[in-house]
Amino acid sequence: MYPNAPGKQENNPIIQLMFLGLFAILGLIVFALAACIIVYLLYGLDTLMAVLSNQLNEKNVGAFKIILTAQQFGLFLTPAILLAVVERKPLNKFYGFEKPKPSLLLMAAFIGLCSLPFLSWVNELNQKMSLPAFLKNIEDWMRAMETDLAKTTEIILKTSSGWGLIVNLLVIAVTPAICEEFIFRGGLQRSIFRLVVNPHVAIWLSAIIFSSIHFQFFGFFTRMFLGATFGYLYFWTGSIWYAVFAHFLNNAYAVFVAYYYQSKNLPLNESDMQSVPLYMSVISAILTVSLLLFIKKKASQNNIQQPYEN
Repeated sequence: MYPNAPGKQENNPIIQLMFLGLFAILGLIVFALAACIIVYLLYGLDTLMAVLSNQLNEKNVGAFKIILTAQQFGLFLTPAILLAVVERKPLNKFYGFEKPKPSLLLMAAFIGLCSLPFLSWVNELNQKMSLPAFLKNIEDWMRAMETDLAKTTEIILKTSSGWGLIVNLLVIAVTPAICEEFIFRGGLQRSIFRLVVNPHVAIWLSAIIFSSIHFQFFGFFTRMFLGATFGYLYFWTGSIWYAVFAHFLNNAYAVFVAYYYQSKNLPLNESDMQSVPLYMSVISAILTVSLLLFIKKKASQNNIQQPYEN
């Protein structure tokens, strides 16, 4: 139920997807250069070179967060904004800036809470994924990359101060929620829908790409289901802010959990060691789908136009 459902006056969706790719490359280059200049001015050349060579530690994590934030703006937010500019559409009309209703925001929060057991169960299965023997080298490479990303995440999340918590919320929760939702649910999902004229295909393809771009193979299915949830929230409400809000809550939860565990001097990975019973995951999935359908019903009562009705 996109607001301002796309019409024939727009560019061909394939052209739109090409624009998104081109703008992503250009945005990444421009913002990466800007971030490198800022890091150089604030921290010096040695720190800049250490971060660029992936020698991340607690001393240069601040510089890394600057580059990480710039990457979000350049790779994700910029192409989404420029696509609307190319199409000569107001940004608020192109992606849907309708003021979210508190009741639906609360439902979106409940969806995030109710989905946790199911997502934890999926993540547990995903972590146990094993490739055939002839693909052992690929699996070893995937697990090595996963280990490196886990170490990077642990360094980024490590903080014991209130200010550090705020910075982590901005870098890990606020910025990705806005930037990633604008490109994946806004630009990408919208353009794919215009191409395939099937909302479910558009939502799940966007979710698959959303998960793939993170290069975390043993968390792929968890992130894919999250992306699909955000996609349905956006499609059924017609406002991108519900997806942004749900994305923010998901990331903020991880930040707060990490902060809590550190305050108790517990290892950050201890929260991932708890196994979820199958029956809890089933109940979680049922509640999540039910709440999504409830939001769909509430949104339909507001006469939000469905794009496939055009």
